[in-house]
Amino acid sequence: MLSNAGPQLSEIGCRSTGALPILAGKHNDDDKIMTPALTSRRAAPASDRIDTIDWTKIGAALDADGFAVIPKLLDAEACCDVAALYPDDTKFRSHIHMARHGFGRGEYKYFAYPLPALIAELRTALYPKLAEIANRWNEALGEAVRFPAAHAAFLKRCHDAGQSRPTPLLLQYVPGDYNCLHQDLYGEHVFPLQVATLLSEPGQDFTGGEFVITEQRPRMQSRASVVPLTRGDAVVFAVHHRPVQGTRGVYRVNLRHGVSVLRSGRRHTLGTIFHDAK
Repeated sequence: MLSNAGPQLSEIGCRSTGALPILAGKHNDDDKIMTPALTSRRAAPASDRIDTIDWTKIGAALDADGFAVIPKLLDAEACCDVAALYPDDTKFRSHIHMARHGFGRGEYKYFAYPLPALIAELRTALYPKLAEIANRWNEALGEAVRFPAAHAAFLKRCHDAGQSRPTPLLLQYVPGDYNCLHQDLYGEHVFPLQVATLLSEPGQDFTGGEFVITEQRPRMQSRASVVPLTRGDAVVFAVHHRPVQGTRGVYRVNLRHGVSVLRSGRRHTLGTIFHDAK
């Protein structure tokens, strides 16, 4: 998720200054990179929940603020099941301790391919909804890059460019931990939106640890937003920049995100990033 430029860039990325239950292992575009893990109960596929979301409202919020909240993307059982994967190193390709790299305090693990079924389904089902917004943003910014409708096609673009390491990750915070403001960039191909799903219950499992996003507009002071989330809520947000309509046309604003200091308890978050890493 995070990294400074340097020899470890390919391993840890690039850091720049109704609810959905557990899935039953449905095959989809990411079939070749999906495992039946987290299939303990039968459930509707991810697309069923995601199709009920008001994506016009999500797009409007992203246009206005650079982030939008999806309430109860995951149910409580799914949140517990995903968080419970953290000790199982066989599910992950890499374990990052943030303090070692100047990223803050806390730790996270990148999932390995094949991804657990729930994570693969979420990635596949969310992507086409967000690709429409991403293409609209790139058009507004005058950028030539367009994103294909299917996530498998975008992953092929990444893999053909040498970005083949999976980027979905599971983060864990304990008291005193925090995540410095950053952007998740892993190579030439960057999908401009990502999703973080809170797996723990504020006030019950932990205190503090708020999701924070900042926006820097040209010749203006940075604006910070604290995004309130409860367990199962997901926040969709811009990875690095977004278009803003000004009096003289559209201009680009830069965004960074992080997590404030955890005061007590333990906090887990699922990060869904759509581009892969070198």
